[in-house]
Amino acid sequence: MSVMTAGRCGPAEPRQGCPFRIAHIVHPVVVAPASDLVVAQPVTFATMDHAREFARGAVAVELFAVQYHDEERLPLPGAFRRTPDLTRSVLDIGKFRKSRKLALIKDILDALYAASAAEYLIYTNVDIALQPYFYATAAALIARGHDAFIVNRRTIRDLYRDPADIPLMYAELGEPHRGWDCFVFDRRLYPRFMLGTACIGTDWIGRMMIANLAALAKKFHVFKDLHATFHIGNEKAWSSGDVRDYAEHNKNECRRTLGEFDRLYGPFDRRRLPGKFLKRFEQ
Repeated sequence: MSVMTAGRCGPAEPRQGCPFRIAHIVHPVVVAPASDLVVAQPVTFATMDHAREFARGAVAVELFAVQYHDEERLPLPGAFRRTPDLTRSVLDIGKFRKSRKLALIKDILDALYAASAAEYLIYTNVDIALQPYFYATAAALIARGHDAFIVNRRTIRDLYRDPADIPLMYAELGEPHRGWDCFVFDRRLYPRFMLGTACIGTDWIGRMMIANLAALAKKFHVFKDLHATFHIGNEKAWSSGDVRDYAEHNKNECRRTLGEFDRLYGPFDRRRLPGKFLKRFEQ
């Protein structure tokens, strides 16, 4: 039976005619008024909820959010469920020039894995908005045998300031972006993930996820040309000098993970993902 022709798939009846469920988590953060996330986060939350509704009849979708225990609770659509709070950050792991409370990707994914029994799990950065058909698209790719994949975003113009503008955001074609910020994978892969203490909010986190997905999945792909997710503007706060030592931390964690996968599964082909990233370490 095709995913798109399966019976009604709502969150209250995830196994009645549904081939599988998808659980998606984001990490909302409390930011300064000048941050681009002030605009981006409400758009992300709203578009996730829209996409969940659009997917009814194709796939059951569960939405989750995880924040720190000492943070203000950001408003979320009613379909969201909150997981138990995060209790540590990368600041508990090492010392950095500037204090930034960046969450560990392992803690976020552990929270999702514990909160849901869904067969497929998704993590996206909190500034990544979804087209209405995103979950239906993910379901179709899963039905084609992909047990792990990445969907690269498109970047739209920085013209919009309000969720009321979401229809105009949907209509923008945008431009392709090569960064990795949307990860979909079979939950059965997760117990073998090696994420170390890599943190979100800085460079090398995408490579860490790629290393795990490419090493463990039977059919992994990076979709570079799907018009399925988008980002407002192209501000690169993650690349500033303030977080350079955090990026170095992630790079070292990624090096260890790739080395361990080399040991367990044999050397990666340096011409393919994620083996080609090893060249950066060997220089």
